[in-house]
Amino acid sequence: MTETKSFLTLPRLISDGMVIQRERPVKIWGWAEPNSSVCVKFLGSECTTEAGAEGSWEAELPPLGAGGPFEMEIRSGDEAVVIRDILVGDVWLTGGQSNMELPMYRVDTMFPDEIANSTNPSIREFRVPQHYDFKEPQSDIQGGVWASASPETVPHFSAVGYFFAKALYQEYGVPIGLVSTAIGGTPVQAWMSREALAPFSTYLEAAEQCTVDGYIESVQQKEQQAQDEWYSALNEADKGLQSSPRWYSQAYLGVESWRTLSIPCSWSEIEELSGLIGAVWFRRTFYIPTSLAGKPARLLLGTIVDSDTAYLNGQVVGTTGYQYPPRKYQVPAGLLKEGENVLAVRVISHNGSGAFVKEKPYQLEVDGTIIDLSGEWHYKVGAAVDTPLPPMTFFQYKPVGLFNGMIAPIVKYALKGVIWYQGESNTGFPDDYCELFSRMISDWRARWNQPELPFLYVQLANWLPADREPGESNWAELRHQQLLALKNPHTAMAVIIDVGEWNDLHPLNKRAVGERLALGARALAYGEDITYSGPIYRSAEVRDGKVFISFDHVDGGLMARGGIPLRHFAIAGSDGKFRWAQAEIVGDQVAVWHDEVPDPSVVRYAWADNPEGANLYNKAGLPASPFTTEKTPST
Repeated sequence: MTETKSFLTLPRLISDGMVIQRERPVKIWGWAEPNSSVCVKFLGSECTTEAGAEGSWEAELPPLGAGGPFEMEIRSGDEAVVIRDILVGDVWLTGGQSNMELPMYRVDTMFPDEIANSTNPSIREFRVPQHYDFKEPQSDIQGGVWASASPETVPHFSAVGYFFAKALYQEYGVPIGLVSTAIGGTPVQAWMSREALAPFSTYLEAAEQCTVDGYIESVQQKEQQAQDEWYSALNEADKGLQSSPRWYSQAYLGVESWRTLSIPCSWSEIEELSGLIGAVWFRRTFYIPTSLAGKPARLLLGTIVDSDTAYLNGQVVGTTGYQYPPRKYQVPAGLLKEGENVLAVRVISHNGSGAFVKEKPYQLEVDGTIIDLSGEWHYKVGAAVDTPLPPMTFFQYKPVGLFNGMIAPIVKYALKGVIWYQGESNTGFPDDYCELFSRMISDWRARWNQPELPFLYVQLANWLPADREPGESNWAELRHQQLLALKNPHTAMAVIIDVGEWNDLHPLNKRAVGERLALGARALAYGEDITYSGPIYRSAEVRDGKVFISFDHVDGGLMARGGIPLRHFAIAGSDGKFRWAQAEIVGDQVAVWHDEVPDPSVVRYAWADNPEGANLYNKAGLPASPFTTEKTPST
């Protein structure tokens, strides 16, 4: 029997459950038999077009009002495709790196009720699979499906995206579709086209190298082999894995000879472990009452630098290969036993900076009971090695690749706007970020043929321990570059220096982030006259030894949050030395001074990796952006 060849195909985005943009022309496109006629039927109207010599075709639907669910039929010759459960609403692209990609299940400890009550068929997400290509823009993405919000699906939604969509839906009652393209660890140049990167020869050279046939595969094979050999040597040397019984076994009886420490801690605080590269074993005994024995549980081990495997009563309950994810391991029913239970954790330090991160939960949760696991543990070095884990090249971080593989294939899909959370991976070289980001925005708008496409982005959160004295900071420099990017029209920036966590690159409170982005959307994309930004530095004037700072977005007036004096202002005179300054609100300005700086020249606010305690807000409750008076942003 001869198989009939199918010509009529559609891009992955145009599929069951899709949300298409209301109130603007919408393109439907695909591939069919060359030179054949294609008819798109939707909501009682028909649009007929013809496939080109290579089979590609494109039809344009007239602007539509919000609603659904609907069906669309696409026919070419004897072939037909029916797309079901279509909503017409607003489509937002979510882009950036890990803090935008971060799924709801990563924040479930803070937002369990949000997940449990998330059912809403009018909020949908399409997660674009990671794919890079350095040779040419691709015509389609590699997979993906539209998912409607529910307790089963929302754990895999972008957390920022979900809270953003929920805020907009609650305000307007219009279906919201999220097209999620964020990939962890990516610098902005990975999302830029060759044309947008034209002034940056170094980035283009890096992209060009990746076009050489066999280059990527050769590097990956070599680096993977080096890592495999490193782990193999470590495992063979690890006395905890080679002993009989092994150190995670309940039958192992030598733990009383091990040394003790208090968890959480940094290994740098322990003389034997400071700088150690290799595997260290940790054991803790705890007791379970009869009422909890045999029940399922959840084990929380904070975050661990770098990788770990956790054993409970000799059985693996979880493993994580790198430092950032919270350790949330499910304990199956039947494993916990009445009386003594043994928890063993094998931790591998890849480069000598091992740690159980402080101010994180270390506990076992059983049927509503919390068993605290912080405090004294036994530990013993399984193996120490001389060299760090060999690095891997992440080609998804290279310039151009993700643009070609994930953005170029979807630029025909009409959008309401873009939300963007990225920048952490550009903090090593922050000075060119504004130009890179601005060129990306302009390029995307041109490719979507939406010159006023709203672009809403997140300024970097606070992170790392707070500094006691004012100083230099690449994170502050990057935030300044993000502030400067407001020169681009139809942009808004969500300031979140009060939302981060000193000990977590991925802070949990994604609801605040999504809701602040939604304020920007309501103002820029929906035209509401609302306060959507905290105070933004505009200008400075020196009078009588004080610097008077003026701001935009002082809606309702300025305030010091908490009713305490303003904090985190620093001032420098002609000597260039910064000192913590006094500051007070004077009308819609802030006066800044220091008695030992009679000739002030520069003022900085919240200029630090973690400007803990920075408390200048407007009366709408939105924080002021960090700034320096050395450069005036064009807003």
